[in-house]
This record gives sequence, C-alpha cells and structure tokens, in this order.
Amino acid sequence: MTPYLGEIRMFAGVFVPAGWAPCDGRLLAISEHDALYTLLGTTFGGDGLESFALPDLRGRTPVGTGTSTSSGQTYVLGQTGGQEEVTLTVQQMPSHRHTALGSVAAATSGDPAGGTWAAADGTAFGDGSGDASMAPGALAQAGGSQPHENRSPVLAVQMMISLSGVFPAPA
Repeated sequence: MTPYLGEIRMFAGVFVPAGWAPCDGRLLAISEHDALYTLLGTTFGGDGLESFALPDLRGRTPVGTGTSTSSGQTYVLGQTGGQEEVTLTVQQMPSHRHTALGSVAAATSGDPAGGTWAAADGTAFGDGSGDASMAPGALAQAGGSQPHENRSPVLAVQMMISLSGVFPAPA
C-alpha cells in the first residue's frame, strides 16, 4: 500500500524503514523535500527559507485538530500542550475535612498515647454549640507540594512520517 506523502504511521520495528523519517522534530532541506514542505510548511518549525521541521512526537500523544466535543478546547495543526507532571493547588483538590482525634480522658502526660488530644479541665476548644475555629497549627499541613505523574500508561513505538508517496488531494 503506497502511503500518502506526509502520512504518519506507527511502526513496531527497531528502525525506521527507507522512505520514512522518524517524527523527531528534525530539520529537512526544502530543496530536497519540496513536495513535503508544500504540505507541512513551517507548522512544526524551520526557517521556511532553507529548512522545515518534521513533527516531534517523542513523548507526546497526538490529538485530532478541531474543537473537542468534551472540553471545548480548540486544537490547531502543530499546537502542543499538556504537562508530564503537575502539582495540584488547594483549589484543585476535592473538598474534604481533616478529622481531629481526641479523648474524654484526662491528660496524664505531655505526650499522649496515639497522638490524640486529651480532655482538659474546663472548655478547651469551644462550647460544642457548633463549628469552632481551631488554633493555628492544631492540625498539621498535609501534602508535600510535589508534582505527580500526569500520563496515561504508554507503549513506545516508532512514529514515522512518509518522505515519499502519493501527493494527497484535499477532500
């Protein structure tokens, strides 16, 4: 099956076959690949005078151009986006509570077993009539503000673009 010029395919081999180039962002000379340049232009890089770049799909997931029906995000040809790692902000975390543990038994030491608060003589935190503000530092801060993995499971294969073939006609 003859490929279209500029067609991108996946290949499970350890090399890229003749007539194809890896989608690694490399620059090609316009003078040597003028038909492919006609299709790609400088969409993926290059100076447009002597060189143009192939798409760089290393570590990237391709997405169709146009407007997403789920997010409303519009993707244009050559646009990149996304992050491999992301650190959540407090605003992105689901609403939740940190429960404080306590005991009604009187304190017998300054280092209570299990790290729970013991009852004190008198009203220590509030009168029990509703929400009461805790003293600053009463609950330890949770989380380490470290980025977490933001990728779906992957399987690496060769992503390659055809350097020759049928020049595609617009639909």
